Amino acid sequence: MPIDGGFILGVFLTIVVILVVLFVLVTLFRSIRIIKQGFTGVVERLGRFHRVLQPGLNFLVPFIDRVAYHVDMREQVRSFPPQPVITEDNLVVSIDTVVYFQVTDARAATYEIADYLSAVEQLTTTTLRNVVGGMNLEEALTSRDTINGQLRNVLDQATGKWGLRVGRVELKAIDPPHSIQDSMEKQMRAERDRRAAILTAEGSKQSQILEAEGLRQSEILRAEGQAKAQVLRAKGDAEAQVLLAKGESEAIERVFAAIHEGDADDKLLAYQYLQTLPKLAEGDANKLWIIPSELTDALQGVGRGFFEGRAQVPFQKQQGKHSDAAEPSILDETFQADSVSDVEVPSIAETLQASGIDPQGAGQTDAVSSSTSLADETPDADYGEALEAARDAAADLPRADGDDPRGASDGSGSPRQ
Repeated sequence: MPIDGGFILGVFLTIVVILVVLFVLVTLFRSIRIIKQGFTGVVERLGRFHRVLQPGLNFLVPFIDRVAYHVDMREQVRSFPPQPVITEDNLVVSIDTVVYFQVTDARAATYEIADYLSAVEQLTTTTLRNVVGGMNLEEALTSRDTINGQLRNVLDQATGKWGLRVGRVELKAIDPPHSIQDSMEKQMRAERDRRAAILTAEGSKQSQILEAEGLRQSEILRAEGQAKAQVLRAKGDAEAQVLLAKGESEAIERVFAAIHEGDADDKLLAYQYLQTLPKLAEGDANKLWIIPSELTDALQGVGRGFFEGRAQVPFQKQQGKHSDAAEPSILDETFQADSVSDVEVPSIAETLQASGIDPQGAGQTDAVSSSTSLADETPDADYGEALEAARDAAADLPRADGDDPRGASDGSGSPRQ
C-alpha cells in the first residue's frame, strides 16, 4: 500500500510542534528562579560571576545564566570541638568555643575563600591559643569576658574580607587537668567552709547584737515604767497627805468653831486636857511627862471645883495613900464649882503662899518634884488625890516665918486643930 505523502508530512509537523513546545517549556523553566527568604543566589553567566539573586522571583537568560551557589545569609552558630591550649603557667587546658557569625557578602563568601566554615574554625583555634597563652590558669578561669572580647575583635577583622561578620565568641567550658581539678576542688571546698564559718559568725554576732539591743530596750522600758510608777506613787502619796492634812485642818477648824460656838469654859477644857495626859504616858519608852507652863492656868478650873468641895470630902492618910469617904468625880466637882461663879479660886502658887510657903524659895523645888513624882507613880489615879498629896507635901515644908504650917505638934505627930 503506498504511503501517502500528506500523512507523513502531518506526522512530521506534529513532532516538530511537540518539540517546540517542549523547548519552550524547558526554556521558561530554566529562565525562572525563586530564591527563599534568608538566602541569596550567585549567578554566573558563561562561567563568570554575573549577579546575586535576592529572595523572591528572578529571571535568567536561558542556557547562558545559571545559579552557581546558594548562600545562607542568616546568622549561623558553630560549636567547635574542644581545643587543647597551654596557659602561661604551662598547664594544658581544654577549651570549647562557640562562634556566632553571619555572611554579609555572598560574592566574597563564595569567591574569596573556598570554605569559610573551616576557615572560621581554624582562625578561632589559633586566636584562642594566642589569647589564653598570655594568661595563667586563674586568669583564664576568671576572665572569660576578656577572652570573648579579644576573640571577637580578632575574628571580625580577619573574616571581614571573606564577607563574614563575627557577632559573638563564647567559651563553653575550660577544663584544667584532673590533678589541677582536684586541687581546685579542695581549695574551693576550703573557701566555701571559710565563707560558711564567716557567715555563721556574722549571723551569731548579729543575733547577739539584736538580743542585747532587745534586752537594753526592755531594761530601759522597765526602768521608765518603774520611774513613772514611783512618780505616780509619790504624787498619790503627796495628794493623800495633802487631803489628810486638809481633813485634819478642817476637823480642827470645825472643833475650834464648835468650841467657840458652844462657849466651852476652862473647866471642861482642863478636864479634857487631864484625860489626854495619861495617853501620853502609854508605852514602855514614855517615862517622862512634859507639863507645859499653861498647866497652872488650866488647873484653875479644876481647882475652882476642887477647893469648893474640899470641905465636903474628908480624907484619911494611911501609909502614904489617900482614900475618899465619898469620892465625887472631877466632872461633878467642876459642875459644882461652876455654880459658884462669884468665888475666885486661887492657883497652886497662891495656895502655897496661903499655906505660908514661899514658891520662889528653896523648898519649892522639893515640893514640886515630890508632887511630880507622885503624879508619875499614879498616872491613872484621880487627879484630886494627887493634888491633895501635893498640898500635904508642901505643908511639910517650913514656912517663911519659921512656923509649922500644920500647927504645933504635941509630940505624937498629930496636927493641931
